[in-house]
Amino acid sequence: MNKEEISSYYEKYLKALLSGNWAECKDIVQSYLDAKLDPFILYEEVMKKSLYQIGLLWEQNKISVATEHLASMITESVINKVFLEINTTSRIGKKIILACVENEQHQIGLKMVADVFERNGWDSMILGANTPTRDIINIVKLSKPDLLALSVTIFFNIPTLDNMIEKINSEIPNLQIMVGGQAFTRGGFELLMRHKNVAYLNNLFEIEEFIKKES
Repeated sequence: MNKEEISSYYEKYLKALLSGNWAECKDIVQSYLDAKLDPFILYEEVMKKSLYQIGLLWEQNKISVATEHLASMITESVINKVFLEINTTSRIGKKIILACVENEQHQIGLKMVADVFERNGWDSMILGANTPTRDIINIVKLSKPDLLALSVTIFFNIPTLDNMIEKINSEIPNLQIMVGGQAFTRGGFELLMRHKNVAYLNNLFEIEEFIKKES
């Protein structure tokens, strides 16, 4: 797929999201899947890019909270459709737990990341939005995952992420942690450098390369 084709899908999807047209978004995604194209390019270059743009428009007061929420709900519903196309029954015996940091309500990125791990044979447990640190620690101790993924979308929640990592490390010092999210487009990497067991991954393709090294 060339850049022009990807751009066309992005422009159509963004327009449909802004108009709240769930049926059109579903049709755009279905046409992409019917063409047997890489679903992770769909995630990165169409859905993720569209949601980032919508988030920017919201910050600039150019769209309402309702429009932003509707766009998120539509995208979350069509991601469930994509999952059926990429899921595999092959398992490699590894597990990841995924959660948003406290006060963070945006969980779509978690589902995209979970799908990458699922396609590569991992078992994923998605805890979702606004997950308390104590609950994360408890379920990690109970489930003993190979990896914990934490997502942060709002830049002002990065200090919360830093505090959560510190608390988690104090009780589970050998746990490997992966972090990511839109918040890091504005910085915050200096906080992560304090933690030796934390890996920042920018996109789904970097995550898939990471998985191949870990599997």
